[in-house]
Amino acid sequence: MVGVISLLVTLTLSMIVTRVAAMALMFTGLSREAAKFQARSAFTGSGFTTQESEMVVSHPVRRQIVMLLMLLGNVGIATVAATVMVSVMSTSNSTWQTQVLLFTILIGGITFLWVFFSSRWVERHMNRVIAWLLKTFTDLDVRDYVSLLELSRGYAVTEMLVEPRDWMAGKSLASLRLSDEGILVLSIRREGGIFQGTPRGDDVVHPGDVLILYGDLDDVERLDKRRAGFRGDQEHAMSVEQQEEFEAEQRELLHALEAKQALESEISEKAEKLDA
Repeated sequence: MVGVISLLVTLTLSMIVTRVAAMALMFTGLSREAAKFQARSAFTGSGFTTQESEMVVSHPVRRQIVMLLMLLGNVGIATVAATVMVSVMSTSNSTWQTQVLLFTILIGGITFLWVFFSSRWVERHMNRVIAWLLKTFTDLDVRDYVSLLELSRGYAVTEMLVEPRDWMAGKSLASLRLSDEGILVLSIRREGGIFQGTPRGDDVVHPGDVLILYGDLDDVERLDKRRAGFRGDQEHAMSVEQQEEFEAEQRELLHALEAKQALESEISEKAEKLDA
């Protein structure tokens, strides 16, 4: 039992460490996907040679983060291996009922951790806490892209591969009206190494294109799952309607705030006149 619990605790700490490191890398300007990929690669010692890896090595702050991840990863992997060996040895002489119980606890614990750390809601709230901790207790000499882009509140810069059956394939950016859904297309990376840093409305999205998008992660995820056809058009219309309702609520909150500030200013002026 001790070995299984130790293994689950080690896995939990490993996931937390990679999440914190990914957020720190996002602070340096890496996209969400690239930051998560590089954090997990460094922690596990995979060492993938990609363009993002070169960007990490050439950046002094990112290099420090990755070096610390490699050190913690070696310790973590060694701990997991030792824990597994101890667990196997301790259960070798146990009854089959005990072995089944421990195996069930182990599988259930791993499943729970996977579901918990895959949750968008959990990720959103963890990112807020991690961002605050990093800004409060670290001295990262970089521009705070997390605050600038509100990455800790569910918004992020992300990549999306366009597939042939996708709703966006074969349509121009103007006809897609993604901005009406609250999603902005920042750039397009096409096959053959062509990069459009400032796409226009008449640019057509082709299968195989990689779109760099900015928006709420939940909205982007729904867009990625949207397929061509009447149902896809309906989903787009519903998303536009939801975005309009959200913007209307934000305008109402803004008007209420402005009215409150005007009332407070009026009360303050009257109080000053009475004092005079």
